[in-house]
Amino acid sequence: MQSRQTHIDALKLIGSQLIVLHHFAAYGPLSDAMSQAAPHLSAWLYDYARMAVQVFLVLGGYLAARNLAPEGQIRIGSPWRTLWRRYQRLVLPFVVALLLAVASAMLARHWLSDDFIPDAPTLGQTLSHALLLHSVLGQESLSAGVWYVAIDFQLFALMTLLLWLGRRRLWAVLLVLGLMLASLFFFNRHEDWDNWALYFFGAYGMGALAYWVGSSRHPGRLLGLMAVAGLLALVLDFRGRIALALVVALLLALVQWRDHTRLLQSAMPAPLARAVGLLGQSSYALFLIHFPVLMLGNALFAHLRLSNSVAAMGVLLASWAISLALALLFQRWMEAPLSRLVGYRRKSAT
Repeated sequence: MQSRQTHIDALKLIGSQLIVLHHFAAYGPLSDAMSQAAPHLSAWLYDYARMAVQVFLVLGGYLAARNLAPEGQIRIGSPWRTLWRRYQRLVLPFVVALLLAVASAMLARHWLSDDFIPDAPTLGQTLSHALLLHSVLGQESLSAGVWYVAIDFQLFALMTLLLWLGRRRLWAVLLVLGLMLASLFFFNRHEDWDNWALYFFGAYGMGALAYWVGSSRHPGRLLGLMAVAGLLALVLDFRGRIALALVVALLLALVQWRDHTRLLQSAMPAPLARAVGLLGQSSYALFLIHFPVLMLGNALFAHLRLSNSVAAMGVLLASWAISLALALLFQRWMEAPLSRLVGYRRKSAT
C-alpha cells in the first residue's frame, strides 16, 4: 500500500508547495520585494501556482471513491456517521491552526498594518469558521485559503450522498458522472457558484472516475471517453484549471491501470521516497500552518525596516523553511493524534 501512495504523496507535495509559494507571492511587503527581485517568477507564482488547488480536488475525488466505494457501490454503514468523522478530522486541526493564526495576526498587527492581516475575530466569524460556513455566509477569512477546507467537506458530503442514493454500482457511478458533467458544462462556468461544491465537482468527479476507470475491466475505452468529455467541456469554455484537473485525473487513471506505481517507487531512491512521503502526508498541515508564519515573516521584515532584495529573499526563504518544519511537527503531534482520536471514538461507539 505504501508503494501505491508514492505518486499521490508526490502530487500532494508539489501542489502544497505551489499553493504556499502563491500566498508568499501574493501577500505583504515580502511579496512586493519578491516581485522586484524576481518579477517573472513572482508573476508566475501569483497567476498560475494557485491552480494547484485542482490537484487536491482531483485527489480528493480519487481518494473518496477508493475509500467509500472502491467497486462503485458504497460500502459504509451510516452516511451520517461517515460525514461526522470527516468533519471532525478536518475541523479539529483546522480550529487549532485558526487559533495560531489569530494569535499570529494579533502579534503581526503591532509591527505591520496591512489589509491581508485579519482583524480580531467576532463571535459570528469564529462560529462560522468552526461550522465551515464562513464562505457561504460571507464572513472574512481568518487565514489564507481556508475556503478550501469548507469546499472539501461539501464535496465529500455530496459524494457520500450520491453514492448512498445510488446504492447499486451502475446508478452510483451514473449519478457521479452526471453531476460531474453538470459542473463542467454549467456550474463551473459561473463564478456565482464558487462558494458551493457544485462549482468544483467537475474536478472532484474526474478524480472519482479516474479511480473507477483505472480499476475497471475496460479501462482503455473508459479512459478515452473520460478524455473526450473533458475536452468537450474545454472546447465549450476553455479553463486552464479544468485542463489541469483533466490531465491529473487521466494520469492517475493511467498509473493505476498500467500498475506503474511499483515502477515509480523502484525508480525513486529510498531516502527520497521517505521524504516525499513525509512532506506529502503533511500537506494539509502545511496548508493550515503556513499563513501564521507568513504574517509574522512579513511583520518582522517591516519591523526591521529591511528594504533590499537579498534581505527580502532571505526572510522569505526562512519563512518557507519554518513553515515546512512546523507542518511536519503539526502533522505528527496534532493532526495525526486527533485523527487517531476520531478513529478511537468510532471503535468505541461500535
